[in-house]
Amino acid sequence: MNIPAISLTALFIAILVSCVSRLNVGFLSFAFAFVIGLTLAGMRVADVAAGFPVSLFLTLVAVTLLFAQARVNGTLDKLARLSLRLSRGNAGLIPIVFFGLGLLLAMIGPGNIAATALLAPIAMDVAGKAGIPGFLMAMMLVNGANAGGLSPFSPTGLIAIGLLKKIGLPGVEWQSFFNTLISHSIVASLGYFAFGGTKLFAKKTTEAGDLCRARVEPFDSKQRLTLWVIGALVASVICFRVDIMIGAFVGAFVLSLLKAADEEQAIKAIPWGVILMVSGVTVLIALMEKTGGMDLFTSILARFSTQGTVTGMIAFVTGVISVYSSTSGVVLPAFLPVIPGLIVKLGGGDPMAIASSIIVGANLVDVSPLSTLGALCIAHAPANQDRTQLFNQLLAWGLSMAVVGAIVCFVLFGLLW
Repeated sequence: MNIPAISLTALFIAILVSCVSRLNVGFLSFAFAFVIGLTLAGMRVADVAAGFPVSLFLTLVAVTLLFAQARVNGTLDKLARLSLRLSRGNAGLIPIVFFGLGLLLAMIGPGNIAATALLAPIAMDVAGKAGIPGFLMAMMLVNGANAGGLSPFSPTGLIAIGLLKKIGLPGVEWQSFFNTLISHSIVASLGYFAFGGTKLFAKKTTEAGDLCRARVEPFDSKQRLTLWVIGALVASVICFRVDIMIGAFVGAFVLSLLKAADEEQAIKAIPWGVILMVSGVTVLIALMEKTGGMDLFTSILARFSTQGTVTGMIAFVTGVISVYSSTSGVVLPAFLPVIPGLIVKLGGGDPMAIASSIIVGANLVDVSPLSTLGALCIAHAPANQDRTQLFNQLLAWGLSMAVVGAIVCFVLFGLLW
């Protein structure tokens, strides 16, 4: 019985299911891992369960809980509305401001999904009232959120950091963040100029000015406390190397103790689905490593690339899959662990260049309406926006990013690396 092939097939089935259904493939991956491990590979329950990413699970819970508290008590929403004043009512600056807001909010902790969920209602409403094309606004907002989504404080960044450490790449969190930031900034800038962003500077609208001057209530005592806690967390992690899991749990405890946020609502707002998805796929990958399935997977990937083309190839493959599947929950846990074996099969290569290509290739396509980020923008499109047209525009952009991402990664992490 070919157990390596069976375990690899299980991973392919999990990826396929994540592309065509809303079933949480974390549960499916858990089931596959235990069935294959116990019945076919002769492993014990403890051996299969050893693949559960305990540290990553606790870190994600801690960080997402803290920023869920900041969301439910209105701190992040008020911060976003105040920041809109940076555009000074100029329609051409508004999409750029939302790119920056998405970047900032995703970077400091909530992550790309939470930042987009928070900003999409505001951004799409402002776009409709100020005469800004919905596609342009959605493209800028999502690229901004993804540009900040690989910071060491965000859920996707934490997932990537944990996976990179497991393959022998510790201490690269800021390099990974800046690689993603640069890639998304380049693509967003090109899109902004190509789809009429500069023309908005000549657009005279009173609506844009009124929206930016709209009164926002001052931060109350609970919200000020929340800002201080978040600031202390960021400073302690950067300046004093405090473990982010410990710092986030302490911060969440302080906010709960002082009743700065509704604890029950905050716990419900934690993205449990994504956390379980990452955990399940990680357990299945760990099983593949023990049964030889990972070695088979890397052999297949190596057949379609060379040392010179691997960055573009892997970015294209992960981009195509990520159009339909979860980047943080499925693509990163499935592909980052293959890097060491892939380098061996190719006879050499830079692991960080390949890792950056996987991360950037998978994230660039997330403007697609089939992804959570693109779907959030469509859901909040204003009444004067043709949603069918917006869907088609975002889908075309998302699919094209698989090719663009492959080219960007081939150039940045191949030719220029």
